[in-house]
Amino acid sequence: MNAAPADQIRLLDIQALDTRLSQLAHKRRTLPEHAEIESLTKDLTQLRDLLVAAQTEESDCAREQTKAEQDVDQVRQRAVRDQQRLDSGAITSPKDLENLQKEIVSLSKRQGDLEDVVLEVMERRESAQERVSELTERVSSVQAKTDDATARRDRAEEELDAEAAAVAKERELVAGSVPADLMKLYEKIREQQGGVGAARLFQRRCEGCHIELNITELNDVRAAAADAVVRCENCRRILVRTSESGL
Repeated sequence: MNAAPADQIRLLDIQALDTRLSQLAHKRRTLPEHAEIESLTKDLTQLRDLLVAAQTEESDCAREQTKAEQDVDQVRQRAVRDQQRLDSGAITSPKDLENLQKEIVSLSKRQGDLEDVVLEVMERRESAQERVSELTERVSSVQAKTDDATARRDRAEEELDAEAAAVAKERELVAGSVPADLMKLYEKIREQQGGVGAARLFQRRCEGCHIELNITELNDVRAAAADAVVRCENCRRILVRTSESGL
């Protein structure tokens, strides 16, 4: 294939732009905020699970406390009624009086036991409430950090996308001035060679594979016409000759 030396040199400009686009894409994929957000999101998920568990425990304790307090109230009311019956003097049978007094004593003990249950449940509920409060604060803190990291990532991506758009526009303009057949070859090689389709021959060294050409290869390049599209014998990339090629 033949192409004007100026068109071949433009391939180096296009290659530089393609390399910059690849760098921008890599930088976008590897922004530190990505790993930061992933870690924070994982922490946030775990904290929210713990918060739900603590809220559930607090809710269960609240129901248990209500039930225990109702039990205490029922026993207290019954004890009050029994005491009123005892104080009224309406019961004259010694056996009935003895039974009633025993029941009042039993109810008093039962009330004490139930009140202990209420206290125990209240302590557990208070502990669960403190846990809910602590976890709520931690969730809010991690959420704030996540929001901040997300905002920083979005700003960084916007900047990179804007630069990539500008580079892509410049590439389009430069590529439009290069013959279609030369561009087709360049694109094919670039796809095969990891994103580099054209390399400068600098001081007898291919800047694509960084291997110095031997004397035979150099003589072949020297003998090639100025408009001949030469390829590196080692990496097969388009080898662009300039005044600094060392020929």
